[in-house]
Amino acid sequence: MAISKKVLRADGLLLLAAAIWGAAFSAQRSGMENIGPFAYNAARFLLGALTVLPLIVFARRRQGVRSPSGGPKPSLKRKLAYSAITGTVLFGGTTFQQLGLVTTTAGNAGFITALYVVLVPIVGIAFGRRSGPRIWAGAVLALAGLYVLSVGAGFTVSRGDILVLVGALFWTMHILVVGHFGSLMDGLELALGQYLVCAALSLVGALVSEPEPFAGALAAAVPILYGGIFSAGVGFTLQIIAQKDAHPAHASILMSLESLFAAIGGIIILGEPLTSRLAVGGVLMLAGTIVSQLEPSGPPSSA
Repeated sequence: MAISKKVLRADGLLLLAAAIWGAAFSAQRSGMENIGPFAYNAARFLLGALTVLPLIVFARRRQGVRSPSGGPKPSLKRKLAYSAITGTVLFGGTTFQQLGLVTTTAGNAGFITALYVVLVPIVGIAFGRRSGPRIWAGAVLALAGLYVLSVGAGFTVSRGDILVLVGALFWTMHILVVGHFGSLMDGLELALGQYLVCAALSLVGALVSEPEPFAGALAAAVPILYGGIFSAGVGFTLQIIAQKDAHPAHASILMSLESLFAAIGGIIILGEPLTSRLAVGGVLMLAGTIVSQLEPSGPPSSA
């Protein structure tokens, strides 16, 4: 079956987002050496909102009279509701992931977070998003690759792992709500809304639970800038735009490649060795991606 240009474009955007997120994992860990998790998220998502804002101003000049779904534009009240829901779910995912990273390894966190690769098709059933056999096969292959790549024989369960697992449930819901609301309103506006909601909730968390939350902000400037401009401002926005034309379960498989990109970055940037575990895990993940793409699934609205 031929793959449409829209689907190929969506896959490319999701791959780019995965590459950006792969490099962001180390930024998240290093950033918390000088600033708390809530303060880090507040700063980076506010910066993400500021990154998207000029894009919205530019896009307004080309704005049409209909919504992305083909119907009338949603009202301001609906836009705020969609943004509030998506931003709250994003806050849950990123908060539990950040808190878990304090007491677990990057390998464990990467694997557990990417459990959304199988959780999305499972939870999607409850929302009428049924996935075909090739997507299920692709998800299992990707998960096996993630385990080999990220964990191997060293997996142990800690408190941090439990927190990251809770975060994985939120990431699962985030993929599903982005797939739904992203088809009902402008993607850039949804991105801006969710960033502002997530930043506001993170700020409340920082002021309540972290003494002098922004005292180390200057020392953590580089991780904040990367996490805000690229991971949030670019990465999550690409996700929203791409999911207009991608089945949520297939999108989750592509996004799980962030672990593979993180490992590849370690080889290129840090000079880490190319191990057999990386080779096997990478092959399994790429196989899962290819197998899932064979599924004749169109845009989310027709899935």
